[in-house]
Amino acid sequence: MPTPLDALVGLLALEPLEETLFRGTSQDLGLPQLFGGQVLGQALSAASQTVTAERRAHSLHGYFLRPGDPHRPVVYQVDAVRDGGSFTTRRVTAIQKGRPIFFCSASFHGEESGLEHQTAMPEVASPERLAEQGARLVRFDSHPIEFLLAGEESRSGQPAHKRVWFRLAGELPDDPALHRHLLAYSSDFNLLTTALVPHGLDFRDPKLQIASLDHALWFHHDVQVNDWLLYDMDSPWAGGARGFARGSIYDRQGRLVASSAQEGLTRLREPAGD
Repeated sequence: MPTPLDALVGLLALEPLEETLFRGTSQDLGLPQLFGGQVLGQALSAASQTVTAERRAHSLHGYFLRPGDPHRPVVYQVDAVRDGGSFTTRRVTAIQKGRPIFFCSASFHGEESGLEHQTAMPEVASPERLAEQGARLVRFDSHPIEFLLAGEESRSGQPAHKRVWFRLAGELPDDPALHRHLLAYSSDFNLLTTALVPHGLDFRDPKLQIASLDHALWFHHDVQVNDWLLYDMDSPWAGGARGFARGSIYDRQGRLVASSAQEGLTRLREPAGD
């Protein structure tokens, strides 16, 4: 019997149809549309299958064009934009019902040495300490991702900020590309909803229409997604029915392993008439 994590790895594996054409199955997380993290992870997986293993993804920039259907497969078309001396660039289009629902550019780079610095990891309690203090472990039914809230969320009227430990519970092969695909998938959780925190809104609020518009992700180091990672998120701005959020992802050792940014629709619906 495959574990939930095995099922997620299979979701990101993709079926090759042609040299640059792939098909992925979909999962239904109970959302009104296809979960954005699925197409992020699958698109990066499709791009990676056309790049040599020596070059690893260092950035992904994508736009969500249409709501996806969680009950239909997704086809990924990869364009080989550039194979340079140091960098490789791919453009990926995700298609359902003959129309693009998402596209992105992904860049890959071989390992090099160079200048180094990073923003320090914030001081937060470890996942084990939080569990001892009675913090609630949040997990979707039959899903391998686990969350622990690290500290207080901002309250209504305060700056938008979230700190969440997360991991994919289970055993994974030591494949750097797979861990990047799974990190891309996981990076879509919690990010945009950070823009709702100072307004006292939940993403399930019926008067709210919320959807990701774009997503950017930068990989700074190899990462192990089945160990705890800290997602430090803030939302410096919201307006015009859009919210903007950014995130820093740290491993247990305090390394900044990835950074993210996202803008999304945060539209308040008009009250229904009598």
